[in-house]
Amino acid sequence: MKIFQKHIKLKPYKRGFHLITDNIIDAMPQIKDIQIGQLQVFIKHTSASLIINENADYTVRTDFESHFNKMVPENAPYYKHTHEGPDDMPAHIKSSLLGASVQIPITDGALNLGTWQGIYLCEHRDYGGGRNLVITAFGN
Repeated sequence: MKIFQKHIKLKPYKRGFHLITDNIIDAMPQIKDIQIGQLQVFIKHTSASLIINENADYTVRTDFESHFNKMVPENAPYYKHTHEGPDDMPAHIKSSLLGASVQIPITDGALNLGTWQGIYLCEHRDYGGGRNLVITAFGN
């Protein structure tokens, strides 16, 4: 079994949902050396998350942001964790709802994503800064 791991830092993204599939593929060219396996992408933050979703129509990203902002509003009167700004506690909740990692099959040296699927960085802070990822590919 082959195992490859890389730590990368993404550039800072504004708040919203951003396709990072190409960033991941560019950072891990060893995917081409795996015929059958898995790729795990893990984000080392509690106020951003990762998902797999629609990669063609950019309005999906806008709709995600709009929906999550209604579902998890800023300045809710019951938030106790408020010292890092009004976007911080909602960012933690959104991150918990969506998750810190994604796993994608590798088949014949490529990510086996569906036709319309891409990997998203979900940036839940107004100014989250560069995000750190651990990318691990393994298989034969």
